[in-house]
Amino acid sequence: MPSDEPSDVPSNVPSDVPSDVPGAWLFDLDGVIWLADEPIPGAAEAISLLVASGVRTAFFTNNSHPVRADHLAKLERFGIVARDEDLLTSPEAAATLCEPGERALVLGGPGIHEALDARGLDTIPAGRASSHDQFDVAVVGIARDFDMAQLAQTCRAIMAGARLIATNDDPTFPTPTGPVPGAGAIVAAITTATGQDAEIAGKPYAASVALAKLRLAGVDVVVGDRPSTDGALARGIGCDFALVLSGVTRPSHGPLEPEPDSEDADLAALVHRVLA
Repeated sequence: MPSDEPSDVPSNVPSDVPSDVPGAWLFDLDGVIWLADEPIPGAAEAISLLVASGVRTAFFTNNSHPVRADHLAKLERFGIVARDEDLLTSPEAAATLCEPGERALVLGGPGIHEALDARGLDTIPAGRASSHDQFDVAVVGIARDFDMAQLAQTCRAIMAGARLIATNDDPTFPTPTGPVPGAGAIVAAITTATGQDAEIAGKPYAASVALAKLRLAGVDVVVGDRPSTDGALARGIGCDFALVLSGVTRPSHGPLEPEPDSEDADLAALVHRVLA
């Protein structure tokens, strides 16, 4: 574990590299930096090596459950210090698809409420609304306490006219013991029950591409463990995709779409190879 002393923690915010320089590396979190609450060995050192070589680093996660401060605190706990502006999330992207003043039913974690509140929406958690409540949008992400009552209330809101916005449609979520159902599994249940398609905000969809282009002056490489999200985001931005096999994509994989520009066992192997 890294030291509690700030001076002992590698920083990805070097004072001699302006925040708006092009050529950032954009990293997924789950499956690249950590698996649930376990850091992936060598990831923090790899980020530190990139920063020392003059590369700006930023992070983009489809995990919609934590609030931003929790993501940043977890990065720091695992040896990586990031500024708030270096963190991009699927709830942020989802918020851009909503209008200030709209009323939103939220099936998901506090990260969604945080982003929608910042956008100026009135949010109510699924399962807590009354039968008389009306909603402009239903925003859905990964929900750790997902149950049939939440599903039923979300479906009723959509059938009554609310737009369905999904933070992401990842079918699974990587953990140290293997993949577990992700937000996409919940979204699939809702679309099956309602017959309504979701507007999807997270990687690799248009709202996320737009967010990355807005927040970063340029991206050279997207590093991720899932070609269908991280790889497709790279293609949407127009940069390279570096696949790491520390998350959902296993070494025994077959053909991938899109094909990665490089493939390594993990982030440490990728960075050591590039810097060599």
